[in-house]
Amino acid sequence: MTHKHQSGLNYRMPYGFGPAAGPRQGPGGKDFKADVGARRVSIATSFLTDPSHLKALLPPRFELAGEPIVTVELSVLSELAWLAGRGYSILYIRFPACYKGTRDTVTGSFLPVLWENKPDPILTGREELGFSKLFCDLQPPRVFRNSVVATGSWEGHQFVELAVDDLVDTDPVVPAPPGLGNVKSAGVLHYKYLPDTENWGQSAIEHACLSPAGGSVQVRRVQLGTGRVKFLPTSWEQMPTQYHVVSALAALPQLENRGSWVAEVCGGGDLSDQRKLA
Repeated sequence: MTHKHQSGLNYRMPYGFGPAAGPRQGPGGKDFKADVGARRVSIATSFLTDPSHLKALLPPRFELAGEPIVTVELSVLSELAWLAGRGYSILYIRFPACYKGTRDTVTGSFLPVLWENKPDPILTGREELGFSKLFCDLQPPRVFRNSVVATGSWEGHQFVELAVDDLVDTDPVVPAPPGLGNVKSAGVLHYKYLPDTENWGQSAIEHACLSPAGGSVQVRRVQLGTGRVKFLPTSWEQMPTQYHVVSALAALPQLENRGSWVAEVCGGGDLSDQRKLA
């Protein structure tokens, strides 16, 4: 007898072992929404760039919105219930964009790529949510006096450095990623693309997704500062499957700094409200 599928529960490969635990489903099918202990420390900096470089990164039916401002953010997560108290780190890249489909028109922050340093959130986020996730090593940020520095590397090759200096405390309100001006962001936009098997070069699944804005978090501390980010020269030999991504980011002109900050927050949602756009 083959495995009996349990309707209403989340599965992913390997399939035959039954429903899989993850951020939106724990043992026995229960979720973790009642747990508010997750903690996040984020370091971010934004810069104005050439819009032509960003247009080249957009999937079908996407276009730039507002100003061409790129935000690079590193978040260190800890005390996650779905990982039984463990944590991991995330390096985000995002900029303002609008998706115009046959049914939906949505404006928000487009996330062309992000890196994480643990496979579990990568698998659940790519397969279930449509996030463009990759793996890299993200060491804990180095904090010294009023500066913080974070780096990302792969197999010993450092490809990015993010830093914020001259930090000063400000009101406990996390700044929104800049670029949209007075236009309200609907959330974070993604493009889910899974290649087909046998039909090489074609997609099995291909569509836009939205992580809706909202969610309740408790902001503990926010500091503003002067930030900088640098994507380092990277060859195929150094990052065989990711060099093209790093090279595209390194080619973005940094014309003007548009704000940098460090924030400590607690809580957050499980992204079970993720939407498929059409």
